[in-house]
Amino acid sequence: MAFDYDLFVIGGGSGGVRAARVAAQGGAKVALAEESRYGGTCVIRGCVPKKLMVFASEFPTALSEARAYGWEVAQGPFDWAVFRARLHAELDRLEGVYRGILGNNGVTTYDMRARLIDPHTVELADGTRHSARHILIATGGHPVKPDLPGAEHALVSDDLFLMERMPKSILIVGGGYIACEFACILNGLGVEVTQFYRGAQVLRGFDEEARGLVAEEMAASGVGLRLNTNIAAMEKVAGGYRVTDTNGREAVHEEVLFATGRAPNTADLGLEVAGVAVGRKGEIVVDDYSQTSVPSVYAIGDVTDRVNLTPVAIREGMAFVETVFGGNPTPVDHDLIPTAIFTQPEMGTVGLSEEAARERGPIEVYATSFKPMRESFAGRTTRVLMKLVVCAETRRVLGCHIVAPGAGEMIQLAGIAVKMGATKEDFDRTVAVHPTMSEEIVTMKTPVRTA
Repeated sequence: MAFDYDLFVIGGGSGGVRAARVAAQGGAKVALAEESRYGGTCVIRGCVPKKLMVFASEFPTALSEARAYGWEVAQGPFDWAVFRARLHAELDRLEGVYRGILGNNGVTTYDMRARLIDPHTVELADGTRHSARHILIATGGHPVKPDLPGAEHALVSDDLFLMERMPKSILIVGGGYIACEFACILNGLGVEVTQFYRGAQVLRGFDEEARGLVAEEMAASGVGLRLNTNIAAMEKVAGGYRVTDTNGREAVHEEVLFATGRAPNTADLGLEVAGVAVGRKGEIVVDDYSQTSVPSVYAIGDVTDRVNLTPVAIREGMAFVETVFGGNPTPVDHDLIPTAIFTQPEMGTVGLSEEAARERGPIEVYATSFKPMRESFAGRTTRVLMKLVVCAETRRVLGCHIVAPGAGEMIQLAGIAVKMGATKEDFDRTVAVHPTMSEEIVTMKTPVRTA
């Protein structure tokens, strides 16, 4: 059977664009459909604009430190309108880059929604149909709101980049990395931030000691962090929302942001018609090679709800192309993925938490917490954490956890060593770079505890 395309990609985010480009470079005839903006969640409404907001929010502290170091600086108010204009200009530029990547590599693009009609056919929103030997679904995910009266008026993370003005106060509901990052960002930009989390500690699933320090520093910086707390009721009132929490307290917040989870974008994709199996959360079920229950249909990225990180989606896209068009079946390696949480201070982590490692066998824990030189000189009380979790039998470093300014940069390099299977003695043999915070990673000689 002759097909219109060798590959049809549904979704123009980081994973879909990478797969389309690489397949086209290899000689495949490729098309891609995107109903929204090219670049997806990461570029348009996630990692990139968020990180730019992180940068913006760090300047008040930097200015304060500058004065402590002898600089005469004056701090004026933050102008959201100026920042927002520059932010969207940058996002427009990046979207143009993504479009250019596809066009320069001969990928045909359709700026509209697409859905499956059968295992080899895609129908576009204008009713036209195209056949393809292989179909790749890379439609990502979206933030969801809880089923709560008044919640329809509240914000989700996508909305923050589009606000006309910065609110004076905001309630953030959630305890994951998105909730914590935006709590720090908005706090740094001068917003009065209250954060509810229903659990005993934020950043569930991360190392207990590391997330505990992040929570302490968030609270010390001015975030009104309330644990074991959720919304019992909320109503729209003049000036914002009147919120009653599960402990009976009541307050009015100008805005409410729900950062309580995300869901895969699988609605109205024609998956059921084509026979593609989905899981209980609506995620597309795939095997180790990103193949769905329909042999001609593959899926990568957040729509599969495996490891929902942009670099992982890109890796999955590359592995898909190598498997399907390179003749080299390549499973995706989801083990020992380094990641960063851009709170203030940042957390960088790779491998097992102390709690998870303890369940696997005997371990040694090497950790130190201290006031770094720069902040200490400026009179700040901020503390950082350097931590290694080591297998007592093999001496292999099972986990590395850093809470410090620049932790994201540090963990990228530490992640290489952990991925290679470095032992504690390999770390010890490495000469320290002095004076740095990260030198502590290679100078800790005695475990603080064993288990």
